[in-house]
Amino acid sequence: MSEKAAKALEIYQSIEGQEEGVGEWLVVDQDRINLFADATLDHQFIHIDPEKSAELSPYKVTIAHGFLTLSLIVHLGGSIAPLRPEALEGVFMGVNYGLDKVRFPAPVPVNSKVRARHTLMSAELKGANTIQVKRQVTIEVEGSDKPVCVAESLIRYMYGD
Repeated sequence: MSEKAAKALEIYQSIEGQEEGVGEWLVVDQDRINLFADATLDHQFIHIDPEKSAELSPYKVTIAHGFLTLSLIVHLGGSIAPLRPEALEGVFMGVNYGLDKVRFPAPVPVNSKVRARHTLMSAELKGANTIQVKRQVTIEVEGSDKPVCVAESLIRYMYGD
């Protein structure tokens, strides 16, 4: 294992269970929802039809797709500064390895502001110079105590020699 990977693993393991930070707000407007509907071919009325949603939906407005909310994890997390930036020294590539548990406890009403909150869950060695970091990503909507998405994100960091 490279010295940089060994140091990073030690750093990450020392902060397991700690909140890493909270990101900036992003507005989820109807244009973004419509673009996602077109990209995924999911045109259910609760996402794209304000009039029908006002009449038939329990939310009375359109709501973002759960998978749209999930897809924003990378962007929303990009505004969270690393808790221990020195753990990234020597990284030449980070790869989205996937997700473990994902839930959508509440909807994202159109024109809501959302942001991400990161908590480091674990870090483990996955190869000579590869560390897998698991984070709980909680996406919140402004003005609500209930999260709109909670996911366990897996990122693999590859370190140079």
